[in-house]
Amino acid sequence: MSTDKTYLYALWQKVCTNSDQQAFQALFELLYLRLVNFSIAYVHSREPAEEIVGDVFLKLWMNRAATGEITHVETYLFTAVRHQSLNYLRKFSTYHVISTDQTQEIHMVDTASPADATEWKELQFKLQQAVDALPPERKRIFKLVKEEGFTCKQVAEILQLSPRTVETQLFKAVKQLRITLQGISH
Repeated sequence: MSTDKTYLYALWQKVCTNSDQQAFQALFELLYLRLVNFSIAYVHSREPAEEIVGDVFLKLWMNRAATGEITHVETYLFTAVRHQSLNYLRKFSTYHVISTDQTQEIHMVDTASPADATEWKELQFKLQQAVDALPPERKRIFKLVKEEGFTCKQVAEILQLSPRTVETQLFKAVKQLRITLQGISH
């Protein structure tokens, strides 16, 4: 079942501009079941899928003022649910893949090992600090692409920017993060 994108956009605008709870409820009711079923395809269980979708909607409501520029709320929600579903799978796996730029090698790290888990958490903390230090637009683009799983084209549509601008800002963000994090990886 396809939902009218114009209607979804109108609901989303009411949510962003007026903090309209009824519009948010309507948006939730229109997309919730489809998003849960979509998440189940990744996590293979209804309970975590419902929690993931609930968390995505909660985050959307909490950030409604900052995300008002989103023009394709349905695309945004499906991509956010996919990303959160994949994060759920990663979180409950003790193995993570790490690659180093210097040697171009890929290593499997078992975070069940206390030393590796501590090192992994420290690396994640330093990366988050570096991302938080990015300029606002670059940070928003980086997070949408790298953390929420959107493509550059989708981010361009969501933020109403040219795809080339998104690619350039993403390139600059990665370059800046690489410089900031140099010397942290082994």
